Amino acid sequence: MSSEQAQNAPVKTQDETAVPAQGMRRNGKQWHAPRKAFRPASGLTSFAKRTQARAELAATKAKEKEMKDEKEAERQRRVQAIKDKREAKAEKERYEKMAATMHKKRVERLKRKEKRNKLINS
Repeated sequence: MSSEQAQNAPVKTQDETAVPAQGMRRNGKQWHAPRKAFRPASGLTSFAKRTQARAELAATKAKEKEMKDEKEAERQRRVQAIKDKREAKAEKERYEKMAATMHKKRVERLKRKEKRNKLINS
């Protein structure tokens, strides 16, 4: 009979032994997770750790700022290239319009004169 009882005895799994029985909760809300003791000092960190974290944050922000500045500089370079292209196109069209009414050599002289004025005024 003892061999029969040993065969029918329930086998305990590791889960059953790992969690100790806590009994009923006092407020009757058994579906909530059990509460832990309130330890206000548990979240505090040492001055060295806080200083290190601040330094890491500052380094990260500096890198982000550098990357954003590079991106903005690239964008400004593209915008300026587009503006220069448009300006050159407008000037070319203006000279073509002048060439239609004036002599070719006079247009060339005006071009040279305007370039000199641009260099002096800039």
